[in-house]
Amino acid sequence: MKYKTLYSLFFILAILVSSCELPDNIDPKSASSVSPDALFTEAEIAMVDQITDLNVNRNISRLLVQYQSEVTYTTESRYNFSDRQIPDNFSGNLYRDVLMNLKDCKQQVSDKELTPAFTAGIQKNQLAMATLLEVYTFHVLLDQFGNIPYSEALMGAENSRPKYDDALTVYQDLIVKLNSVITDLDEDYSGFDDADVLYNDDIGLWKKFAASLKLRFALRLSDVTGVNSGAMVSEALASGVFADETESAIFHHYGIAPYVSPYYQAFVLDARKDFCPTNTLVDMMNSMNDPRRAKWFTEYPGESGEYLGLPYGESGSNSYSKFSHFVDEIRVNPTYPTVLCDYIEVEFLLAEAAERTLGGVTDAAGHYTTAILESMAYWGVSEADATTYLDRTDVDYATATGSYKQKIGTQKWLALFDRGVESWAEWRRLDFPILNVPEGKSYSDIPVRMPYPFNENKMNKTNYEAAATAIGGDEATTKLFWDKH
Repeated sequence: MKYKTLYSLFFILAILVSSCELPDNIDPKSASSVSPDALFTEAEIAMVDQITDLNVNRNISRLLVQYQSEVTYTTESRYNFSDRQIPDNFSGNLYRDVLMNLKDCKQQVSDKELTPAFTAGIQKNQLAMATLLEVYTFHVLLDQFGNIPYSEALMGAENSRPKYDDALTVYQDLIVKLNSVITDLDEDYSGFDDADVLYNDDIGLWKKFAASLKLRFALRLSDVTGVNSGAMVSEALASGVFADETESAIFHHYGIAPYVSPYYQAFVLDARKDFCPTNTLVDMMNSMNDPRRAKWFTEYPGESGEYLGLPYGESGSNSYSKFSHFVDEIRVNPTYPTVLCDYIEVEFLLAEAAERTLGGVTDAAGHYTTAILESMAYWGVSEADATTYLDRTDVDYATATGSYKQKIGTQKWLALFDRGVESWAEWRRLDFPILNVPEGKSYSDIPVRMPYPFNENKMNKTNYEAAATAIGGDEATTKLFWDKH
């Protein structure tokens, strides 16, 4: 009976196939249209993949901020952006795979007919969620390059040579969009349901994500003339920023290829042994007996209780076996998560806001302490070990060396471990900690922006040259508008 059923099914399929005529040049195996839900999911995944990628063709932010150094091929550790066209790949992936998908998603959501199952409240939430991802993505691009294509971006053949917009002007527009997102998100309605692989459609947490991102913006622009960072801090707090690490925007990779963590992709699937933790990071943690070392690095020599970082940016090759490695929980865990914005970051931002007297925030030491304790807890450090660390005179806020920028900048750099894109931005803004200088370089050679995509000089020459002139030169050493010191 089972075989007769199968034969009958194949017979029916054969008739359908033979009687169905397809237009010329149509691939029946490729979708000609994609649902807004699928576009949203793909944009979430593509954004996370690009921001957290370990592939040196696409993202070297962990190298730039000296969490990692290259073992054998050290070109990127020594700031060569051109050989692999890193800026082209970094920006191209975000514009094409994230922003274009979000643009199409929003258009479909806007055009979709309202029904009892698809109400105006659901539509508004979907548009707000997609807009928040757009804001985040453009924000990342701004912090890499400075002025970027924005108002004329994503127009395809209609305008393949977009102008570059002033970075501060774009930031100000992103803030307007963030305000709309915070206003529009309504917990009484759903959004993308299970197509949302970041928060599983928890609209309240999406709203906290937006408010926390606004707080980040407020401090990022705090040295920029004409920006009312105090008002932004107040508004973000009134909207409700993250109040616990469980509320944070943390992406958990599915764990089955290709939806795996970038470390698993590099060290397991690609069988690479390209990266070790740097001496910049390990030496600092050694000097403070930081208990997170055991959560991040293997001991070297084995079972010695010691940790050894790879010297950053040496011109020759090294042996992978002669230094500490990243622990298996990071290196070979396919579900190792990606943090986009979290409560730890919020507490460091509030500590700085208190020092700057922004938004009525007080108690810088309290927020600083909470941020460190939360970082320790996130990595599984015991409360006793965390307290011992905080009691050190070189860690305690009252006795640690330097200005508030040095104290907060140093501990924030540690707490932002492995978040290369965000940590590089905050290192440039706060100027701490002091990084190591690659062989044959000087401290002033350390990049403070990513050069524009190299193909722009050919494909969009007039607008590229105008943008380069506007920012003070298309150099890796040209400071961005918010990098004032």
